[in-house]
Amino acid sequence: MKLRPRPTRLPTRRAGRGQALVEFALVFPIFVVLLLGIIEFAFLFNALLSVNYSARDAALAAAEAGNGVGADCVILDTVDTSVGPPTSDNRIGTVEIYQATPNGVLIGSPTLYTRTGSTTCTFVDGTTLTVPYTRTSNNYPEANRCNVLGGCGVGHPTVDNVAVKVTYTHTYVTPLQNFLGGGTTLTFDRSSVMRMEPVL
Repeated sequence: MKLRPRPTRLPTRRAGRGQALVEFALVFPIFVVLLLGIIEFAFLFNALLSVNYSARDAALAAAEAGNGVGADCVILDTVDTSVGPPTSDNRIGTVEIYQATPNGVLIGSPTLYTRTGSTTCTFVDGTTLTVPYTRTSNNYPEANRCNVLGGCGVGHPTVDNVAVKVTYTHTYVTPLQNFLGGGTTLTFDRSSVMRMEPVL
């Protein structure tokens, strides 16, 4: 009786290593995209919160400034100082100041500032403030804003609700757009409305 030789088998550890390498190669790109997505979302969410806070703070400044000379410079300076790191005030595109309904719907046309050049305001006491914005339209000038409780005539039956809208361009921090396609920036805006502080 002859014994048959047993067939030789490769060690299972080698086969397991090859399988693990294939699985890793399949899962790694998905893991990288998820990781980049989480990081990018954190930066974008921070920018959204910062710009939202900036618009709210500027609307509050507009409500307090009323129709005073230099009110726009105070509003624009508040927008800039309220945007904090890692967001940058250099990425602010435009700031709109307009009369609105209590829920923020635009009435008429806004006063629009773009972030180019500079504007200098001189206050009643003689001090000046320079902001890095240029006014491109003035449809809601400072003098036309109503902060009188009894109203200021046609279109202003009582104290105005003043709104500030800030447009911001977020630049991607991670190379996520290389995986998903698309541009390298995302532009969004946030606005806030406040009732002007009344003067009796």
